[in-house]
Amino acid sequence: MEKRQELYAGKAKSVYTTEAPDRLVLEFRDDTSAFDGKRKEALARKGMVNNVFNAFIMERLEDAGIPTHFDKRLSATESLVKKMQMIPVECVVRNIATGGLVKRLGVEEGIPLTPPTFELFLKDDERGDPIINESLADTFGWATREQLGKMQELTFKVNHVLKQLFAQGDMLLVDYKLEFGLYDGQVILGDEFSPDGCRLWDANTREKLDKDRFRQGLGGVIEAYEEVARRLGVVLPEGDTDA
Repeated sequence: MEKRQELYAGKAKSVYTTEAPDRLVLEFRDDTSAFDGKRKEALARKGMVNNVFNAFIMERLEDAGIPTHFDKRLSATESLVKKMQMIPVECVVRNIATGGLVKRLGVEEGIPLTPPTFELFLKDDERGDPIINESLADTFGWATREQLGKMQELTFKVNHVLKQLFAQGDMLLVDYKLEFGLYDGQVILGDEFSPDGCRLWDANTREKLDKDRFRQGLGGVIEAYEEVARRLGVVLPEGDTDA
């Protein structure tokens, strides 16, 4: 599949058109950002690690019957995906209290959340991705209630599959965000699933193995991402990332 014109460049990924009108190339870059893009840095191998990791996760979700935009990995840093109409609402599931939930509600850090919480956020960096609800999304046309219901259903299916998957690697899936879009009129999972968009802790020590290492200046960001991949059996390319 030929990569053609750049369609969009986000904080860590770029999207390109192809000769197929309904397919895009998703390129994972080494760029890393936090706090809605206020802090930025390039981390060697990050694009490769996230692309290969994302392909592994998307394939597992497809195997579990969860529809995604992912088609196949093209190279170490690029994947072929379906062209969707993105829904500007992020779905967040929290299995353990930390981060924004603790700040907003004053609940105890690290307590298990039973049942897990489900929240909606408007995808808007300039406004800090504000929390919203179904009524606001419906009123302002960001998503219909039917679409939101399907997004919630799929988000919890993802939670069921991935909690078990990460548990096999002695990791806790603390929380994560998902983005969805429409393809042939159906709601399917889009964007990516990598340590950039979730929190993962070692199940025994609660060591952070995700982007919080970058946010909190802990160091060893890519080493932690690679450790997550290793525990799941993800095979990462060595050396030349064009492979």
